[in-house]
Amino acid sequence: MPVLKEEKSINPEDLFDENYLCTRRESGARWWAVYTLSRREKDFMRRLLPHQVPFFCPIIGVPKRSPKGRVRTTFTPLFANYVFIYATEDERVRAFKTNCISRCLEVNDEERLVFDLAQISQLMKSKQELRFESRLEPGTPVRIKSGPMEGIEGFVIETRSEARLLVTVNYLQQGTSLEIKDFEVEKL
Repeated sequence: MPVLKEEKSINPEDLFDENYLCTRRESGARWWAVYTLSRREKDFMRRLLPHQVPFFCPIIGVPKRSPKGRVRTTFTPLFANYVFIYATEDERVRAFKTNCISRCLEVNDEERLVFDLAQISQLMKSKQELRFESRLEPGTPVRIKSGPMEGIEGFVIETRSEARLLVTVNYLQQGTSLEIKDFEVEKL
């Protein structure tokens, strides 16, 4: 069975643009954390596209080695079963009609969620190797000083003697990390 290619993980591309967010907010859109049925995130996003329901589900490439030694990349949602939609009430009802949803969770602190998701989106655009981090460990809060990821905030964690920047989605208590050097960050 062939491994599928990377699919669209954000719709529209300018979802985190301030003008777009304001325009949608005026039309009554709200952020929702949709918990999909098991392993149905991509199916759910494909079904949302024709309805033009804005969504974001960070998808990362995970290299896997086959028994014959070939390395193949599978594209896996960063946060299993979660897709974030920015929808009006009518669009939310259309999303439920996809039959891919287990439950729809209301987001209380939308501003913080948008900030966190926009940072994850920016990290994905940088094409750095990201990996899933399930635990939020205490660490020093830092901000990247320069380069394409300038302004990204997170916490420094250490794994296997390498420093990594942990960027979190506080709503889910999960996040992603990438390797950093100490000269790239400044203490907050």
